Amino acid sequence: MEVKHDESRQEFYVELEGHRAHVSYKIHDEGLDIRHTIVPEAIGGKGIASALVQAAYDYGRCKGLKAIATCSYAVVWLQRHPEYQGEVSSDYIGKGSCVL
Repeated sequence: MEVKHDESRQEFYVELEGHRAHVSYKIHDEGLDIRHTIVPEAIGGKGIASALVQAAYDYGRCKGLKAIATCSYAVVWLQRHPEYQGEVSSDYIGKGSCVL
């Protein structure tokens, strides 16, 4: 699985089995904020969401940005990866939510 980055669209994505999964982010307040994570059901359960979120936060680390999560998946991911020292965005509205 190859994770690609489209910096102009502020997203990381994977194309697999004719489907496209992606993570969208915004850079603000000296952080990289993952706003939403989309993985089509047909390619779910393969670790794609985790790979996309990690790629985004690793990119942010290289740029000296803190990890911020608005997307509920990214919030859970950061809880599982405390080494990223992430924080929940003030825009986060709860489990199962994202900003589209």
